[in-house]
Amino acid sequence: MNLKQGGNSLTQQELLKVIVQTLDKKKAEDIQVIRVRDLTILGDYFVIANGTNTTQVRALVDEVEYETKQLGHAPTRIEKDTANNWIILDYSDVVVHIFYKETREFYNLERLWADGEQVSLKDIL
Repeated sequence: MNLKQGGNSLTQQELLKVIVQTLDKKKAEDIQVIRVRDLTILGDYFVIANGTNTTQVRALVDEVEYETKQLGHAPTRIEKDTANNWIILDYSDVVVHIFYKETREFYNLERLWADGEQVSLKDIL
């Protein structure tokens, strides 16, 4: 599937790769990719990662947003709480959840979406 925005085109897999590589480069912790295509209309993939503090969470979000915008693919929506404990970047088919570690443990999206297919990072990186 090609994702078009601003005249540029990325496949879903290319977008996923850019996001995961950016998170990895910026030292995000415990990056997980879950294929949820058959479980929800919210997206095809969830990318979940965390930072060690809220400053790092914000930096991870800023870098992912910057890198994807450079390729002509800005998020369609960004949602966050006021304390930067959980920020969501919505790219329609790929939804990125970046958490502060304790917030991630509390919400435990991996358990919530356990029926989804875990995607190996070595297939992406």
